This record gives sequence, C-alpha cells and structure tokens, in this order.
Amino acid sequence: MTQRTRLRWNGQAALRGTRAGAVRGLRLAAEHLLAESRKRVPIEEATLERSGVATVDESSLDAAIAYDTPYAVRQHEELNYRHDAGRTAKYLEGPLTEQAPAVAAIIAAQLRRSLRG
Repeated sequence: MTQRTRLRWNGQAALRGTRAGAVRGLRLAAEHLLAESRKRVPIEEATLERSGVATVDESSLDAAIAYDTPYAVRQHEELNYRHDAGRTAKYLEGPLTEQAPAVAAIIAAQLRRSLRG
C-alpha cells in the first residue's frame, strides 16, 4: 500500500512568522538583561537606574540596552569607584556575559513558538 502526503510550503508566511518571533525574542531578552543590570547599577538617588531602557530595531534585528545619564559610561567603566553592596561597575557587561545562555534560550523559545504557529 502506498501512502501519499502533500505538503504546501508557504515560505513568505514562514519568514514573516520567524521574523516576528525573532523580534519578540529580542524584546524579551533585552528586557531580561535590563532587569538583571538594574540589580547592579550603582545607586545613589536611583537616577541612573531609572534611565535604563531596552530597545529593539525591528528592521535590523538589533537590541540595545542603554542608561542615559551624563555619568553612565563613567560609572560602568571606572573600576575604582566604591559602590553599595551588590552594586558595581560593569553593570551591563557582567549580566550580558552571565546571562548569555538565558538570552539565547529566550530568543530560541520565541523562534520555536513562531514556527509552530
């Protein structure tokens, strides 16, 4: 007995779904990293912490986390500053390195979800 199966491939719809999943994954991953970095941001009056934002450029599939104060870069790079317990320089770099597997998993989960779709 011969069994036949017909498959109809709609490549454009698949690509649109995958791209939407990638954007969703990037957004969730960026928000995750922002939350992790906020746990380490040097805090005096919380101005630096409140200035943190996560953005996603949907056209280029780039995500960014930024802190927007005149002293944000200096606070990040200056290893000799003293900070309250748990607060540190490299408040973005540390979480990015440590959370890389979680970031990849977040994005992958959204891509898988978009393919089931």
